[in-house]
Amino acid sequence: MVSYEAYESITVNITDGVATIEFHRPEKLNALSTEVMLDLQRAFSELQLDRSIDVVVIQGEGADAFSAGADIDQYAGPAEDHDPRQKDRQEMFFDIYKQPLTLHAPVIAKIDGYAVGGGLIVAMFCDMRYATEDSTFGVPVANIGQIPSGGASHRAIQLMGEAKAKEVVFTAGFVGADAAYEAGLVNEVVEDVEALDETVNGVIEAIQDTGRRAVKRSKEAFNYAADTNMEDARAYEAEVWWDQFATDERERLVDEFVGDD
Repeated sequence: MVSYEAYESITVNITDGVATIEFHRPEKLNALSTEVMLDLQRAFSELQLDRSIDVVVIQGEGADAFSAGADIDQYAGPAEDHDPRQKDRQEMFFDIYKQPLTLHAPVIAKIDGYAVGGGLIVAMFCDMRYATEDSTFGVPVANIGQIPSGGASHRAIQLMGEAKAKEVVFTAGFVGADAAYEAGLVNEVVEDVEALDETVNGVIEAIQDTGRRAVKRSKEAFNYAADTNMEDARAYEAEVWWDQFATDERERLVDEFVGDD
């Protein structure tokens, strides 16, 4: 196992091509202070440079939360006291939230407990989300007189659809894991942490049992398609398809498949 060092609030461990990022503020429900976000920024920057990584898993320490969002006291006080720092901070946070989505490898949010506010935004920008049945989701920012930030409005509509995304934000309410699954926010809901470990490990194994470069190029094409029209998405997909077709990986896997017949 390889560990990236010098983080204050997270750990990053790598084993057999799988990087695990864990938030370590269980006493604060793994809240995302500026310091945590800066650690996360560095972690994903380092992972972006490591093309041997096949999959990344993000999780929270303890049984209570993946992450319960921001430290609210960092938003207290009149607006003039936060200008320009808060504006700059929000710009920086958007760049950090995007990192799981734009990383070369698939990123899985492994959720047990609260995934709320900024914690839910981190999870939404992952490629896949798996949760225990006791997990809770929400963006209750209206309760403190704010609106979603960090690109959350766009991403929530992509995942849940406009009507459900608006309902979750407008009511400042919380939804359970089953409702999150029905809304399209979560890939799968499982009974407990043991089942969560088993499910996520199964997904990792399946990813690593494929053409790993093909998975990464598929992610690239999906990301492009999500933010453009059909014709441009098709053109970009065709470009990436041929680029992947020309790889040794494709030739080897096709030969193996044909040889199995």
